Amino acid sequence: MTVQDHSGFRERPQEGMSTRAKAGLVLMGFLVIAGALLFTEHRAHVLGLLVWLPLLACPLMHVFMHGGHGHNHGGSKSNDQRSM
Repeated sequence: MTVQDHSGFRERPQEGMSTRAKAGLVLMGFLVIAGALLFTEHRAHVLGLLVWLPLLACPLMHVFMHGGHGHNHGGSKSNDQRSM
């Protein structure tokens, strides 16, 4: 018998979903409904902005996908080492 005998204490098993999970589902449902309503009410504005998406994609792709300048990511030799 150990010092910390909790024979009178019994844990209740978890039944169903936790409150946090239920709150997450409610939030997701709210966001889906709000997004659908915003899209239907402001469809002309949203579709009008889609025209500018390719123009916005160019600088974003350059910044995030270019890989930086002058860092020799490919592991190739620099110009000074090639001429030797």
